[in-house]
Amino acid sequence: MQVEIQTLLSSLEFFQEEDVFPRDAIHPFATSTPKACTSLQELLNVTEQVSHSLQAYGSSTQWSNAKLTSLLRQHTSIEHTSYSSARNVRHLIDSLSKRPDVLYGENVPLLEASFPQWCIEQLAIWGKAIGMETFTENKEGGYTVMLAGKVLLIDVDFSIKHENPFKPIITVAGVKTSNALLAGSPNTITFTMLDTFLTDSIEKYCVEMQKSETTRNTLYAATLRRSVLNNLRYLVLLDRLASRNDGGVRWFTDMDELCPTLFSVATTEAEAISASLSMPKAPLDIFLIRSHSLPLPYLTMPSISFLTYLSPAAYLSLIRKASNQPDPLNYPPLDVSLSDIKSHLDVFGKGVTIATLYLEQLSDAHLYSQSILMLDMTIRPTFPLSPTSVQLDHAFSQENSQASGPYSWVLDFTERGKRPGVVMSQSRLRAIELVVNPMRGSDGINNVNVMLSFGTGSWIDILLNTGTHVSPERYTASFKSPNNLHPPLQLRLTAPEEPGFILERILVVREQCWLNEVLLGCHWMPEGLKSEEEDVVDSSTATEEELEAVLSGTNMPHKIPVNVFLPTGMPATDNLFGPAELSFAPVSGPKILMTSPGRLPISGLVEITVAQDETKPRGVSVEVQGAMGSDIKISDLEEVCRRGGTLGLSGRVWASSHGMSS
Repeated sequence: MQVEIQTLLSSLEFFQEEDVFPRDAIHPFATSTPKACTSLQELLNVTEQVSHSLQAYGSSTQWSNAKLTSLLRQHTSIEHTSYSSARNVRHLIDSLSKRPDVLYGENVPLLEASFPQWCIEQLAIWGKAIGMETFTENKEGGYTVMLAGKVLLIDVDFSIKHENPFKPIITVAGVKTSNALLAGSPNTITFTMLDTFLTDSIEKYCVEMQKSETTRNTLYAATLRRSVLNNLRYLVLLDRLASRNDGGVRWFTDMDELCPTLFSVATTEAEAISASLSMPKAPLDIFLIRSHSLPLPYLTMPSISFLTYLSPAAYLSLIRKASNQPDPLNYPPLDVSLSDIKSHLDVFGKGVTIATLYLEQLSDAHLYSQSILMLDMTIRPTFPLSPTSVQLDHAFSQENSQASGPYSWVLDFTERGKRPGVVMSQSRLRAIELVVNPMRGSDGINNVNVMLSFGTGSWIDILLNTGTHVSPERYTASFKSPNNLHPPLQLRLTAPEEPGFILERILVVREQCWLNEVLLGCHWMPEGLKSEEEDVVDSSTATEEELEAVLSGTNMPHKIPVNVFLPTGMPATDNLFGPAELSFAPVSGPKILMTSPGRLPISGLVEITVAQDETKPRGVSVEVQGAMGSDIKISDLEEVCRRGGTLGLSGRVWASSHGMSS
């Protein structure tokens, strides 16, 4: 057996590839952490080997031969060119093959009469492509396509209408999913929600393909095809695990059993909110701030998703599109129906945070062990609207076989890589760690935390200044009142000295999402760079009226300076999640602190503190200090925050002050 000889160039070839290491700092909960740790260890080993080889070459006496040295240099140059060319080709192929959302459109039959048969054949081809047995049966008025796995059986019934012989119409009459249980079981188990989900996804593809040539969107049809294929591929993954003889059918029934419990908790919280606001139904945006995330089973795949946060703009857009269709009996009483949420959130928009829970086979075992069940500890998150929910528990199915590789339940905030994740601060990640792995100090991974926390700048840089290596100390922005209630606010944000990470796919955020969307409400720029919104300096001579207004304290300022601070929930440390000693102290929630000068002739500073608070009617609390002469109500300011005007509170307090009329 021939052994490949390693050279200095070939040993470093792997580490010269693109994206070998993450560009940003990663946290231990990320699914890519084991791979990054392995790559770092391999780099250390190769570095030691290269160092030893260079020392051996340096002590050699052969370098006195000038001809040998010249030949070696020539050989090295040729070899380096060859490696560089091969690396560039591999990078190009890898980039082209992994491009997200790159579709070239669905193939379309030439004859409209062949559309029904085309759709049926495509479904059979998809089943074979993912390893399922496929059977097609012709029956009166349509066809039945059977997709069979090891224990999973999917029957898709198609109905064909021949009212127009040249343009027959195919529809999905229904999907029936069954699971062959253990030998001797009298019945099979059907899954109602899964059947409905598969019916809708296949029906959407058939409808889009049968549209006229002028209205058909082949790119959207290709997206629907890929969605159906991914759904079937995930079911095949569950089918392999369910084929065991130790009660594997739970891999399919787990979500259906969990959903009633989640809806019950959501209903209790929604009823409490609607009662506190004296409204028949709870507003969805307030529900997401004060309650658990809203469960959305079978939103984008055969699993469950959680609507975590909606920005004020996204909520307003959803309200305008709502059709007020009736909800199922077990759905929580919200002002947006379940059908409206699913129909408008299947394609995620800006300001929407959704996490999807699904099972995935990982390439390496994760750094963290399984979460510890600790019912008697106070570190579990509590929700005032449903205090009894802390007692609820659900044990997800686990695959412990080493032969099949590690499987883990993953919370995905990226829609499988299609969207960027959630920017998280260090203190927010520490709060997650206290729930997922409270005994972190005893498992000896603190050194890993230190290694992974190498990063520069603040988490604000990741949120507001993505794609650049500049880490400014402050950011500036201008906030203008839509109805000219007050002069423009010149916001000046001090970046907190706290590292940040991108929460993409984690093994298991509401507060961080709220803070991110508030900051994204303005266009921020690093301090010192000229903004396009800056006003031109007025060089005209001041009038007598303006001079009198300055002397009497009634002058209207061109801008109101506002300093914005983000107090951290914990002191920044070298360790990713803070001190290494075991501590169950709760992490304080995110806050926004704004200071601005008072309205003349009253001097002093006005300090406004805004915090996410689930005990408040609107989910936020506002505190105002130093606003002498202001008669604005705190409840009005909380409503302004709910509608997206948090960064403009200083202007509203200034406008409500009576300083100029005194």
